Amino acid sequence: MKKTLFDKVWDSHVVSSVENGPDILYIDKHLIHEVTSPQAFNVLEDKGIALFRPNQIVATADHNVPTENQHLPIQDALSRKQVSQLTKNCEKHGVNLYGLGHPYQGIVHVIGPELGVTQPGMTMVCGDSHTSTHGAFGTIAFGIGTSQVAQVFASQCLLLAKPKSMRVTVSGDLHPDVQPKDVILYIIAKLGTDAGTGYFVEFAGSVFENMSMEGRMTVCNMSIEMGARGGMIAPDQTTINYVRGREFAPVGDELAAKMEYWKTLPTDEGATFDQEYSFDAADIRPMITYGTNPGMGIKISDNIPTSNDSSFKKALNYMGLQPGAKLLDMEISHVFIGSCTNSRIEDFRAAATYIKGKRKSDNVSALIVPGSQQVAKQIVAEGLDQIFEAAGFSLRQPGCSACLAMNDDKIPAGAYCVSTSNRNFEGRQGQGARTLLASPVTAAAAAVAGKIVDVSLN
Repeated sequence: MKKTLFDKVWDSHVVSSVENGPDILYIDKHLIHEVTSPQAFNVLEDKGIALFRPNQIVATADHNVPTENQHLPIQDALSRKQVSQLTKNCEKHGVNLYGLGHPYQGIVHVIGPELGVTQPGMTMVCGDSHTSTHGAFGTIAFGIGTSQVAQVFASQCLLLAKPKSMRVTVSGDLHPDVQPKDVILYIIAKLGTDAGTGYFVEFAGSVFENMSMEGRMTVCNMSIEMGARGGMIAPDQTTINYVRGREFAPVGDELAAKMEYWKTLPTDEGATFDQEYSFDAADIRPMITYGTNPGMGIKISDNIPTSNDSSFKKALNYMGLQPGAKLLDMEISHVFIGSCTNSRIEDFRAAATYIKGKRKSDNVSALIVPGSQQVAKQIVAEGLDQIFEAAGFSLRQPGCSACLAMNDDKIPAGAYCVSTSNRNFEGRQGQGARTLLASPVTAAAAAVAGKIVDVSLN
């Protein structure tokens, strides 16, 4: 029987199945952070259940941490309590924690891949929707709720109905100014935010085959924004080259054996999907969102569409925009380059290449927030910090930062922020904040110009 990548990984992790019902799926790695884990630890305490396999859990502090003065006590009471509770829980249950001050601390979906924790063919979960990021390695990775976090703590398994399968193929050559973020924003704009509901999506075609691992992670990160349970890209030599040599990656004979297995994971020729879509890479240009969900995106040079839909009108009203108008040359006041979508070294290299020799507009506040301590060190080692600082950008310490405004990095009400994060919901970056999702280069260009710029027209 011909199998998809998703089928191969899922079927190999089924412990048991309920007749005409869900599967019991084994989970290889469980990632946790300070926001969604305390309640799950409390469930174990209340029921007198021991943590089943603590060595398969990786913990870090990321969502609610400050991005300045991380060496000092946390000032915000809620953040301080959450980080403290995570530390206590991990110490009590023997979980490996990369907390503030640890050289491996960072956003959970950045540190997993960069440490070699994330490997092809795995099942991975986290109490965070953007766990789909890890699917870039050919893993089944998805976000879970707090009650499911407790289930994995107790059993290293989950009771789940198997999702349907979808393949999105993008073939051809991309315009040189198009980045991976543009590709996924284009796909979501074309398909909508509910097209993936009930599906696991495999991204296929030459565009993804030629993409770096950082780019693939950006794409899979935002698969959740098209409603999918998760996204996947088949492992190949690019994947193997990325994993090899990382801190917790296999070595020697173990690596050789795993590589042989990884090579068997790509979808069999002739395997069928429940749904398929195909796009021509030549049609993609730098993208930006104009509304309050990631599907409300356009090519930067295009006009905002028109619609009589009430939710569409509500979104434009919130954004202070008009149907038929252009975003090109619209003034903005904030830029955020960071988040689990775009806070890897490749993202900052791309932004720095554009910024070098320029200076940000005096009317723009621009944040550069690395996704991990290792990325922060790399920024300094490559001299990118000097480029950012000379251009007037504010370089912060690792954390989720202005992606979701759970710390002090908030966008003021009514202000427009060109952001490399993954969601532009109402209030996502601060109460009343207006978010415009874009790639790191588009964000950097907006910071320099003080307005929205289409770099492909320059």
